[in-house]
Amino acid sequence: MQPCTCGGEAALKLHERVTAAMTRRMFLGGAAAAILPFIGFQTSKAIAQQPAPPDRPVLLTNIRLFDGLSTTVRKGVNILVEGDRIAALPAVGEPVENAKIIDCGGRLAMPGLIDAHWHTMFCGITEIAAMTSDLGYIYLVAAREAENTLLRGFTSVRDAGGPSFALKRAIDEGIVVGPRIFPSGAMISQTSGHGDFRLRSEIPRSDGDPLSYSERMGAAMIADGADNVLRRVREQLMLGASQIKLMAGGGVSSHYDPLDTTQYSEPELRAAVGAAEDWGTYVMVHVYTSKGIQRAIRAGVKSIEHGQLADETAARLMADEGVWWSLQPFLADDDANIKTSPDGKAKQQEVAEGTVRAYQMAIDLKIKTAWGTDILFTPQNLASHGRQLAKLTRFYDPMTLLKIATANNGELLGMAGNRSPYKGKIGVIEPGAFADILIAEGDPTVNLDFLDDAQTNLKLIMKDGRIYKDTL
Repeated sequence: MQPCTCGGEAALKLHERVTAAMTRRMFLGGAAAAILPFIGFQTSKAIAQQPAPPDRPVLLTNIRLFDGLSTTVRKGVNILVEGDRIAALPAVGEPVENAKIIDCGGRLAMPGLIDAHWHTMFCGITEIAAMTSDLGYIYLVAAREAENTLLRGFTSVRDAGGPSFALKRAIDEGIVVGPRIFPSGAMISQTSGHGDFRLRSEIPRSDGDPLSYSERMGAAMIADGADNVLRRVREQLMLGASQIKLMAGGGVSSHYDPLDTTQYSEPELRAAVGAAEDWGTYVMVHVYTSKGIQRAIRAGVKSIEHGQLADETAARLMADEGVWWSLQPFLADDDANIKTSPDGKAKQQEVAEGTVRAYQMAIDLKIKTAWGTDILFTPQNLASHGRQLAKLTRFYDPMTLLKIATANNGELLGMAGNRSPYKGKIGVIEPGAFADILIAEGDPTVNLDFLDDAQTNLKLIMKDGRIYKDTL
């Protein structure tokens, strides 16, 4: 699969188009202001209030439980849900008073899935549509795809860059249906970096010049020098970022930053890390090369996004320092984000070959590994969301892989600490955790192929104790 395409020409045109229509009020109020006028119309499935919470506790019975904490499936327990939390795991036959009983027919009960590298605003729109659409349309597509994401079984996502704050708020307030969003806000980039979407005609920029289109709409922010990086990081924290995203290396689709480039000096990276740590959270960086990875880790970065060109030295440093390796299945296959130029295809192939080596090193060195997809501007790939997890059984046994996409990813998102918008555990089924539960027709001890067809195989989808789908 092709790596992050957020530095491409299409993204730049999207930002120009969106920003041209954006008012000061829209920038501050976000998507909620754009979609609220539509709430009265019942024809839009995307703009719909979430289901009401059950009026009494819910007991899920007759299940095979994968709790996210182990790599086994067990029987003999039920799941008791009260409010938005898992209250208990009572033994079969243990009496529970005043509970609504849901017989799951011997099916698998598992935690909701988590995508640790997701672009909420840009996953469901094509390049052509992005260049020709109104701002309201872009937000409405994002709202619709948020609901579709939840109905594919993804109850939480870590947004890796983009103006997702307003959509997150609308979901949290029940205006829109979707997963929890852990927002990074604008991707912070040096001049000429992977998040610098300006045209050549906009160069040079003087200190007093206005912000670029992409900066004003909150997709990216250019910052040079430690002091400027510090300011931009603090701005995203002010807006509600749960973690900070920096660009520390080149990209596949970018026109101005070759894949092998190293971006941001160590003092600049340290400034970002210091600001994030002062707020009790962490920095994640887009980077592929060993040099960039090692520099980022020395500066205190806690999550390496991509990193498929890492050598063993860089991989061992991740292992030794306890840094997360957030890998994506970039395998240049049918699930790849579209790339047509010869240069882009060559980069894509280089990264695909590196992906195979990266997964093997992550396993051999026991590096803390997260999973995400980075689907971007390729809406036809959204249907393969679950498959992009299932196909990684070429590297992992299915139970280990499912644990990565639930408990492991939940642990990574939990590193946001007090900056997390959601106060509770995710990715696990245990007392006190959020009641994010899937009831599935499948056997993860054999494979994860059942996730490729969520519409058929996910019989019940619960988030926060509310049931969004029930076809039991």
